[in-house]
Amino acid sequence: MQHFTFKAADDGTFCAVSYEGNEPHVTVPDTYCGMPVTIIYDRLFKGHTEITSVKLPDSITDIGAGAFDGCTGLKELTLPRELRNMWQYAFVRSSIEHLELPEKVEYIVPFTFQDCKQLKSLVCPKGLKRIGSWAFRGCDALTELTVSPETEISPKARD
Repeated sequence: MQHFTFKAADDGTFCAVSYEGNEPHVTVPDTYCGMPVTIIYDRLFKGHTEITSVKLPDSITDIGAGAFDGCTGLKELTLPRELRNMWQYAFVRSSIEHLELPEKVEYIVPFTFQDCKQLKSLVCPKGLKRIGSWAFRGCDALTELTVSPETEISPKARD
């Protein structure tokens, strides 16, 4: 069973605001009431340890704070090509191992990947401008970070 609740955003698109389910493979709908789903709301999947993979529609532009907090079973996630923003703690305490950020992401804000103990590699787009402080705090397995030479990396990114 997978059940989402949606809320209209100011621009006429929709935001996925709550999720109920117990499936290991989750698919977020592309549309609701004929309009695109563009936002994964704060803490949408928080604590859903049963989730092993999530399929997000390409229409998603924002992943809210703590959206995948504590998703300790999460191994597979392909980020949508329209993604622009990942808010603080978006992936905190999740078990994602490898991730590739889409071209439109310009910033990794503080604490985005905090305590992602299984995160081994992250590929960042050429247009990524900055990686904030504490973005990778507690990411002990992170050995491969691919960034452009122009990307500014906070000296405290791994503190």
